[in-house]
Amino acid sequence: MVAEWADWLDDRSGSSAIPRHSVERQYRLIIDTLVEMLGPLRREAKPVWQHAMEHYGRTAAARGLAAGEVVEELQQLRVMLIKYIGPFVAAMRPRRAVAVFLRLNAIIDRGIAFAVVGYTDALVASLMMTDEQSSHPLTEATADDIRRQLDAFEAELGAISARH
Repeated sequence: MVAEWADWLDDRSGSSAIPRHSVERQYRLIIDTLVEMLGPLRREAKPVWQHAMEHYGRTAAARGLAAGEVVEELQQLRVMLIKYIGPFVAAMRPRRAVAVFLRLNAIIDRGIAFAVVGYTDALVASLMMTDEQSSHPLTEATADDIRRQLDAFEAELGAISARH
């Protein structure tokens, strides 16, 4: 699913300042965190989900996306999840299936909100904070910055997953 999401992304506009493997790693983190959000440790996973989605928004700003494109990319995640897990959920009792889809949609909706917050924060910071000797934004994300942040999120999620 990560590769399909990344392929879909390749067909879209935006800069390639962020390497594809970093983008795929970020997608994998989002999907893994989403799985935890649907499980019994969702309360513990909630802060990771919020921070990962804010990070996604900041990374989208660094990729040169517009706010609507951030939302569209995450809506594509919803479509792909329905495609991949729809048959399994449809096999559940109807009441349980509806509950799973409602929870999934609520989690994705909150994730979109946090991604937009991260995007907006990055945009405002890039407008307000520039180096006085150049017009280079101080908040520009580098591949190393993204890697370090993803390492931290993955470690935090790993600690939660180990509790199972």
